[in-house]
Amino acid sequence: MSKVCQITGRKRMIGNNVAHSKLRTKRDFSLNLKTKKFWSESEQRFITLKVTTKGMRIIEKNGLEATLRDAKKKGLINLV
Repeated sequence: MSKVCQITGRKRMIGNNVAHSKLRTKRDFSLNLKTKKFWSESEQRFITLKVTTKGMRIIEKNGLEATLRDAKKKGLINLV
């Protein structure tokens, strides 16, 4: 799977390293992605997601079920 958050949909960004002499080389700004298991109370099982730390905060705030429902509507995940 690619480096994309399954909750927020964020991807890595590409930019430039700028040296003191203004020489520019390409670099990427990676996400703080973690593979984390969340307990789903309604399904009585663990759900493994690849989420950023911001995605984890969203899950804590809104709850797992509501956040998964929103992510499915946006087309970010397709859990069975």
